[in-house]
Amino acid sequence: MSAPAGPRRDLHPHPATPTPASVFLGGGGGGFGPSSLSSRGSSSRGRRRLVARAMFESFTEKAIRVIMLAQEESRRLGHHTVGSEQILLGLVGEGTGIAAKVLRSAGLNLKDARAEVEKVLGRGPGLIPIEIPFTASAKKVIESSTEESRQLGHNYIGTEHLLLGLIREDDGAAAIVLKNFQADLGDIRNEVIKMITDMSEDQTVGAGVGGGSSGAKMPTLEEYGTNLTKLAQEGKLDPVVGRNKQIERVLQILGRRTKNNPCLIGEPGVGKTAIAEGLAQRIATGDVPETVEGKTVITLDMGLLVAGTKYRGEFEERLKKLMEEIKQSGDIILFLDEVHTLVGAGAAEGAIDAANILKPALARGELQCLGATTIDEYRKHIEKDPALERRFQPVKVPEPTVDETIGILKGLRERYEIHHKLRYSDEALIAAAQLSYQYISDRFLPDKAIDLVDEAGSLVRLRHAKLPDEAKDLDKKLKEITRQKNDAIRSQEFETAGELRREELELKTQIMSLVDKSKEVSKAEMESGASAGPMVTEADIQRIVASWTSVPVEKVSVDESSRLLKMEETLHGRVIGQDEAIMEDGRLTDSRGRTVDFKNTLIIMTSNVGSSVIEKGGKQLGFDHDDGEARSSYGRIKSLVDEEMKQYFRPEFLNRLDEMIVFRQLTKMEVKEIAVIMLAEVTGRMKAKGIELMVTENFKDLVVEEGYDPSYGARPLRRAIMRLLEDKLADKMLAEDVKEGDYVIIDADPMGNVAVLSRHSDLPKDQPLAFPA
Repeated sequence: MSAPAGPRRDLHPHPATPTPASVFLGGGGGGFGPSSLSSRGSSSRGRRRLVARAMFESFTEKAIRVIMLAQEESRRLGHHTVGSEQILLGLVGEGTGIAAKVLRSAGLNLKDARAEVEKVLGRGPGLIPIEIPFTASAKKVIESSTEESRQLGHNYIGTEHLLLGLIREDDGAAAIVLKNFQADLGDIRNEVIKMITDMSEDQTVGAGVGGGSSGAKMPTLEEYGTNLTKLAQEGKLDPVVGRNKQIERVLQILGRRTKNNPCLIGEPGVGKTAIAEGLAQRIATGDVPETVEGKTVITLDMGLLVAGTKYRGEFEERLKKLMEEIKQSGDIILFLDEVHTLVGAGAAEGAIDAANILKPALARGELQCLGATTIDEYRKHIEKDPALERRFQPVKVPEPTVDETIGILKGLRERYEIHHKLRYSDEALIAAAQLSYQYISDRFLPDKAIDLVDEAGSLVRLRHAKLPDEAKDLDKKLKEITRQKNDAIRSQEFETAGELRREELELKTQIMSLVDKSKEVSKAEMESGASAGPMVTEADIQRIVASWTSVPVEKVSVDESSRLLKMEETLHGRVIGQDEAIMEDGRLTDSRGRTVDFKNTLIIMTSNVGSSVIEKGGKQLGFDHDDGEARSSYGRIKSLVDEEMKQYFRPEFLNRLDEMIVFRQLTKMEVKEIAVIMLAEVTGRMKAKGIELMVTENFKDLVVEEGYDPSYGARPLRRAIMRLLEDKLADKMLAEDVKEGDYVIIDADPMGNVAVLSRHSDLPKDQPLAFPA
């Protein structure tokens, strides 16, 4: 039997890997020993091998994958051969072709199909050979699929032909499995023929592109591309909001006679791919000028196109086939996401890369491309090749504003509500846009805001995805019975273990019933509109931002944290240079291009430069002095400090400071106010221990006298309080002279002696406290 003429595919299998042809014949695909075959037998076997190889060369990539999956299923079941039932499992497991779609609509899934095949045939004995031959029924299926392809006028064998060949053999194990699923073989055949016919009538590639099966019109495009226009017609693309200006610019470039190839350039996450999807949606609805009307947007997977081309010339051949198919169609717009990957793609062992192959067609207008890449990649790859750059017309895609992002989120809200089965409040969407802009500086809108919305939905859904209360009780009981059963097995009490096993199964059935019932009630409420699920609030968005950035977003409105950069003059000169970058640009960038954003940061720096000048300026420098002498003295000190600052710091650093504040020396009055605050802290700590503490004015004056030093400011005050108050209180508490519930007064005499006077809780409250003699 010979296969119809079709596109040849050089599979170039590894010598150790069994090919479909070798498995089909039950041999190894290698040479034949003279002792095992006569010359006549060898000649006959050779002709059969050539026929099989020619037939498998007409198989599409997906059809070959089905055969390989069938071999894997046979090994998994421990069988020595590949039968029609394994081919059925391969068709279901392939998952993307017409055959898989039809079988899925007939009620088959891989898990149930495997179980049914194992039920019909059982498991094999193991000891699987390296090469698993085909059974007679499997060979008949493949021969029938070849005949089906010929009758349909196709020059290839795809998954749909394999399914038609499978249905022909209605007495095989595969037919039994299908019938066990209540699947009508006639209906399956009619559905496959209908899908093939619809594909053939679709002049704009139709459902085959990206749908997984290979069509007669454009097998290469269908193999490596995804039809965005078809997805838009089916409503599977997200709505595009706020990008009309960029889409109009793309349409304008596409309407040109030559060099009609727009290239979307923007930062990652700003919505370049969404613009291509928006173009496909406009074409699907007919909202485009006649120059673009009726065209199909197909996104090409460059990784898939390059994959498997290990021999020189394979990639070029594959790409030229694709270009020829686009040229013959004349109404394809090829979307190349990450268009910079064209440069160098497939250029192994001296071969020409994809960019150089596409350049002539791009220049002549034979091939219309819509590219998308980031600014960095465009400069790195496209701009360095002027011949490639001039064939693309750049379209800048700026990052949307916060208000535009809110509009985008509202446009996407319905899709995410349906997916997560909940609702989003307007406040949550606004918070997602605002907080992502404010706190997530290393990514771009609207991508980071959409991710926030998506993850917040997942968080809320997970929080509400709990077992019903009754099921929780049963689940606890189930765990206990499982534990008892395991103990019984370990102690070899098998009768008890059997009874516990039956109880375990009954509890599992009850729990599953309760869970299913809960889901049905929830689904019914959703469909009736009685409840739209839980609500995602602003607090949920804040929680996600906090987990991403470690910024306590929920608390910043109450207590905004700040950083104090102390002792600026002690920092290294390079660090001060970095501060200049922060103050000028609001961001800090390292050698790898990573940035730290300071746009929400208040920087306060302290320095002791000029402290000696301030000390020599006199002691009458309090904040509240309004006389002319104090003002002139402060002005003189400030000018001297400014001079000293100019000598220490570079002018470019000082020029970036908003304000330089020179502190006056503290007076005794101000030190006493600080002392009151510090003493209040000690009082609060004692109150927490159940001790009432009061200090007299005499003691406050003593603390100020001991802790005041014009040269050192307020720091000696802390040491004075520790020495005069905290140490003495600690001694009394250790000696149990002061206990919980006591009332304590700290006093001082004119000589500077400190007394700790206490009244225990068991003494009368009117008993006077006297300073000890």
